[in-house]
Amino acid sequence: MSAIEFVLLTPILFFMIFATVQFALYLFADHIAQAAAQAGARKARATADAEPGAWRGKAREVVDDYIEQLGPKLVLGPDVDMLQPEQNTVGVEITAKIPSVFPGLDLTVHAQSSGPVERFVEDN
Repeated sequence: MSAIEFVLLTPILFFMIFATVQFALYLFADHIAQAAAQAGARKARATADAEPGAWRGKAREVVDDYIEQLGPKLVLGPDVDMLQPEQNTVGVEITAKIPSVFPGLDLTVHAQSSGPVERFVEDN
């Protein structure tokens, strides 16, 4: 009887272990994408007014550096878009794939961060 229970419960146990690992990978990759998007948006907000044409490249460099430092093998093929939804507002949007423990399972993470451009306004 115990051999039959072992045969029936072992696949369920393995599935639960792999599902836990996949969930952890997803959460960590999502955290990395959020951190990279927020760092890129901070850089874009700080440089968009001072250097109107160069903020996109500088923000992209910061995003790439964050992903390279935190999880280059966890955030795969990031698609980074620089946003300017409104006047005086800039942001970063990241969509990337993550490695899968289960064959055929394609998971993606999505992160977005935006905010107003930091600029100096003189008192009148």
